[in-house]
Amino acid sequence: MTDVSARRPQGTPCWVSLLVRSLPVAEEFYGSLFDWEFQPGPKHFGPYVRAVREGRLVAGIGEGPVGRDLPVAWTTYLCSRDTDATCELIRGCGGTVAVGPLDADDEAGRMAIAADPSGAVFGVWQPNTHLGVGVVGEPGTLAWNELITRESSTVGKFYAAVFGYESRTLVSADLDRSTLLLEGRPVAGIHGVGQAVPRDRGPHWMTYFAVADTDEAARRVVELGGRVLRGPHDAAYGRLATVEDPQGAWFSVVRTTEP
Repeated sequence: MTDVSARRPQGTPCWVSLLVRSLPVAEEFYGSLFDWEFQPGPKHFGPYVRAVREGRLVAGIGEGPVGRDLPVAWTTYLCSRDTDATCELIRGCGGTVAVGPLDADDEAGRMAIAADPSGAVFGVWQPNTHLGVGVVGEPGTLAWNELITRESSTVGKFYAAVFGYESRTLVSADLDRSTLLLEGRPVAGIHGVGQAVPRDRGPHWMTYFAVADTDEAARRVVELGGRVLRGPHDAAYGRLATVEDPQGAWFSVVRTTEP
């Protein structure tokens, strides 16, 4: 378990938020799967709750407007010291800004929704009173964030220019993966999968949640009305599975190899 300090370096994944069609359905699923409880959040864009586990913030869930066919998906937010300046960099480096920059309710912070040159959507968050996730690495909390894209090198240059990442890259005939570092510490990853990028999703950021038992979590997902996209398997950094919730949002569960 890692308790999260008040301020993070720019570029650190600091929050994850889910957009759904039915907030009660999402609360039932994630509450049962991860033992989350829910607190009312700001209604800037519609019904919204903040998920907490043992009193600490772990994620946000919002309900999309009726009649608009918005993607049901998890969004990774990257920390910024100045959202407006970050958005200018995003545009200047070939990305797009779809929402914002704008102030969130209750002086929580300043945010934007953007996309990198490959089309992968991510958020930008400049914290004020809302500092982001309160704990990581504990079962039921955020474990990792990774960009699934066609190839890592080109898009990696975009994120390095905007957020100042250094990278550690491993490229071979069958592997294209970069680890993004800030102040020498791994904070996120980029996984190039070539033509294996899902056609109906395109490049996207994957949210990983820590669990005590990956196999049991995958079974529980199915019991709760979701489905398993890739079953539990061992990787270099833990045992993981990729799943889909009942409303179509993809995420991964992982039991890490760290003690």
